[in-house]
Amino acid sequence: MLERVTSTIRTAGLLLAAYFVLNIALRIALPHSLELDEAEQSFFSQYLLAGYGPQPPFYNWMQYAVVSVAGMSIGALIVPKNILLFLSYLFYGLAGRRALKDQALAAVAMLALITLPQVSYMAQQDLTHTTALLFASSLFLYGFFRTLDRPDIGSYLLLGLATGIGLISKYNFALMPVVALIAILPDAEWRRRALDWRMLAAITVALVIVLPHAVWLQGNLAFASSDTLVKMAAGSEPAGAVRIGKGLVAFLVAIIAFAALPVLIFAATFRRDFVRALSAGNRWTGMMERMMLASLAGIALIVLFTGSTTVRERWLDPFLLVLPIYFLAKMQAAGLDLSAGLRRFRPVLPVLMACVLIALGFRVVGAGLIGTYSRPNVPMAGFSREMTRQAQPALVIASDPYIGGNMRLQFPDVPVVIPDFPAPGIPAYAEAKGPVLIVWRGKKTATAADAIMPERFSSALTAAGIALQEIGSLSLPYYFGRQGDNFALGYAWVRPESK
Repeated sequence: MLERVTSTIRTAGLLLAAYFVLNIALRIALPHSLELDEAEQSFFSQYLLAGYGPQPPFYNWMQYAVVSVAGMSIGALIVPKNILLFLSYLFYGLAGRRALKDQALAAVAMLALITLPQVSYMAQQDLTHTTALLFASSLFLYGFFRTLDRPDIGSYLLLGLATGIGLISKYNFALMPVVALIAILPDAEWRRRALDWRMLAAITVALVIVLPHAVWLQGNLAFASSDTLVKMAAGSEPAGAVRIGKGLVAFLVAIIAFAALPVLIFAATFRRDFVRALSAGNRWTGMMERMMLASLAGIALIVLFTGSTTVRERWLDPFLLVLPIYFLAKMQAAGLDLSAGLRRFRPVLPVLMACVLIALGFRVVGAGLIGTYSRPNVPMAGFSREMTRQAQPALVIASDPYIGGNMRLQFPDVPVVIPDFPAPGIPAYAEAKGPVLIVWRGKKTATAADAIMPERFSSALTAAGIALQEIGSLSLPYYFGRQGDNFALGYAWVRPESK
């Protein structure tokens, strides 16, 4: 149906591969100061742990493996992420082929993921654990649809693999297998898939993958859930109908924000065919409808029980990801001739790809024009040069993972720690075999007199009986910034051997 460009999954895959190569090239061409999630991955890649904090460890484990083999570099952070996103699209297309029974439509569905801003733009901008969630969700849809279509042991093992990966990618994925089970219950044939003995193999695979983190989670539940609870917290809003109403409105806004663009694009390109198809359906569309409704109902209950007034669109990623396949399945079920709509739909895809690339580049190179700076605009390379003109550190102690991750990229052969990580109470100052560089976020000033060390650093130094050798503050202009727009870091040098 889509001649030349999108006639098959393979051709669409080649187009996507070229698109992700361009994304990699763009990110490498931009300044190598790291986004927040990139910096966290840079920092955490020094350690192989069962748990790292509020986020599950799948992406951290993958990043640790890559850095262990390839070393720390911007490429080691960017390439694996883009491969994971490419695989998300690929498995999504394979899932579409099972539901749509048409390679051309499956190729369209795969490319249509670009219409979801959370997948196309937000994931490229920064998100890492959400990228892992997108990959796991696409793999789960493929395993799930394949199990419904032609069940064999491979399908069940794939389903277990996707479930295990999903559970250690993002905690909200736990709802995914539940709503999938609910969705097939009304269909007698599909219901038997859940009772098949091979489901035990799927469960076993999932448990083996999840077990190391589950053991860690048992003793660190409060720590792991703290970030999510803070984000969902209602703040000073009093309990009652007003807070519930605000939470439900936020939930509705998140749904609209997630689904608006794909709905508009499908409606604009398929026109009356899209409207006519809304009343059509088959067992596949019914199953997808039950999946989406059950998941949204589950999230609504969470909002009600937690009293949350905040719902982020990316929390809906695994549950509404199926929308492009669902739209195409509805139109296919209506028995419509989709050739005209597909001809209009085809040029939209490369335009959206180009828009994503332009937006990702402009938010950095155009930051001075709009006066809003992103983290790649922070001159981390300049900071590292200025701070180490007199000496090279044997250890870097950073105030937080963002600073630590950027220092790790600038000094890939130097260990980087933050207070109380990787383990509480480590006397990092005293154990260092050479000069220690301490770095923290500073004021926008360049005078040493204004450099104020955070109390947690100064008190630890005092307790260890170590005197500062040097303290200072640097304020440097942003990359592509306006004159006078600076970012500042404070720093200090400690030499334990001189105590």
